[in-house]
Amino acid sequence: MGIKDWKESLDRRAKDIKRQLTSVYYAYKDPRVRLLPKAIIVVCIAYALSPIDLIPDFVPVLGYLDDLIIIPALIGLAIKLIPRDVFDDAKRKAEAEPLSLKKNWTFAVIFILLWVVVAALIIKAFV
Repeated sequence: MGIKDWKESLDRRAKDIKRQLTSVYYAYKDPRVRLLPKAIIVVCIAYALSPIDLIPDFVPVLGYLDDLIIIPALIGLAIKLIPRDVFDDAKRKAEAEPLSLKKNWTFAVIFILLWVVVAALIIKAFV
């Protein structure tokens, strides 16, 4: 597999992730979805839109690795928890009405605060 094939494969995967992210967003808005899947969807969308990553994108290869693992994992978990008929409806709506989601600094601040709390709890546990 050449570099061009690899890049095309990553481009296809990125478009698929964006489509799935849009689908879970529409599922989130459905009242038939329970609290746990909604919470996972919020975390997933917040992480996807946040300009802050676990590993910064400027770090070669590893910078994009967290986006290629964490976001699809959260999407997959959300999809498994969303009732099938609800997700099918959301998928159809996502295909008919694709969204253009932009990065949001509010989510970045929330994630920074979350990581500060996690770091503080870890430090407290070891001190």
